[in-house]
Amino acid sequence: MAAQTVPDFPLFPLGMVALPSELVPLHIFEERYKTMIEECLDQQNEFGIVWESDDGLRPVGCACEVTEVERLDDGRLNILTRGTRPFRLVGQQEGRPYPAGTIEYLADRDEEPDPKVAEQAHEAYAALVERATDERPDEADLDAMGAYEMAATVEFGLEAKQGLLDLRSENARMRLIARLFRAATRRLDFVERAEERARSNGKIRFG
Repeated sequence: MAAQTVPDFPLFPLGMVALPSELVPLHIFEERYKTMIEECLDQQNEFGIVWESDDGLRPVGCACEVTEVERLDDGRLNILTRGTRPFRLVGQQEGRPYPAGTIEYLADRDEEPDPKVAEQAHEAYAALVERATDERPDEADLDAMGAYEMAATVEFGLEAKQGLLDLRSENARMRLIARLFRAATRRLDFVERAEERARSNGKIRFG
């Protein structure tokens, strides 16, 4: 099936990466982006967040829908958006009052889900959540979570998030986030040990 191509798609280049299902709060103060968001609200359209990295605009971004709006007295907007689906930027377009381009929505390749890979990702995520909050996620909720849903609740580096967004395989995303969650858990353990050493001035206490 051919990819769905959309012209004149509103774009929001930012120093961040959004993922499908992720909640992203944004403060809108530039006139061009206020115009863009108002049009999206009026037409019930999505817009796209694309990472403006040091190497330039990344070609794969995430479409977002506006879920909440707070209008300030001076015209600025506080909005809450939710990531919906990944897209590839085919080309940028001129002539709009805000950045826009032609995009194509990206679908995953056909594959059988790997239950073992999913189980490992869910377990790594549950261990990280329990390590950080002292509470383990509900098993039914955990089993229903895909890679994007789990990753959207954890702060990763931008390259890691972009790598996740670039993958067109849920099995591959599950393998990647399992590694990321395990690494995050190890970092938490390291930080706690370092804090313990700092509290004891680097000395081991007995009695």
